[in-house]
Amino acid sequence: MLFEFIATIAAAFGMAGLALIITHLSKLAGKRAPKWLIPLFAAIGMFAFQINQEYSWYGQQVRDLPEGVEVVKTAESKEWFRPWSYAKPQILRFIAADTGNASVQVDNPNIYLFNLYLFERRRSVEKVPQVIDCSVPARADYVIPEKGSTLTVDEHVKQTTAWRELTTDDPLFIKICTDEIV
Repeated sequence: MLFEFIATIAAAFGMAGLALIITHLSKLAGKRAPKWLIPLFAAIGMFAFQINQEYSWYGQQVRDLPEGVEVVKTAESKEWFRPWSYAKPQILRFIAADTGNASVQVDNPNIYLFNLYLFERRRSVEKVPQVIDCSVPARADYVIPEKGSTLTVDEHVKQTTAWRELTTDDPLFIKICTDEIV
């Protein structure tokens, strides 16, 4: 975030410098540029940089995902204080599933354990262990068993989780249950 702030200030100075050049060239041409030209260009530089960062954030995050981690859901945003988002909605949040490291349970071959990653602009990535039952279909947050627990994973999952239904066209169900997991 600090680097983004520094880059925003640099963009403002760069555009203000361009306005300064225009001001000096207008003096050479015998005309006078308005006094508000330099602050206007600085503001345009800051807004343009921030808007560019907001629209390119999603692509940068997806490009940096490790192999086996796939995006399963995105959330587009239209905000009144970002009027440009009505022309082209921004993706400021998305969910990625670690399908490459999903593990099928020996106790029940219809149950998979995997991690979901919740990404949001200007926030830390949140990792949420998940369990999915492909036979129902349903998913739940996975509560890691305590040390020394004698329950099987299947029994533990049934006792400690609150299941949420999944539809068969849900991207998470499709990625985990229908794709071949190696």
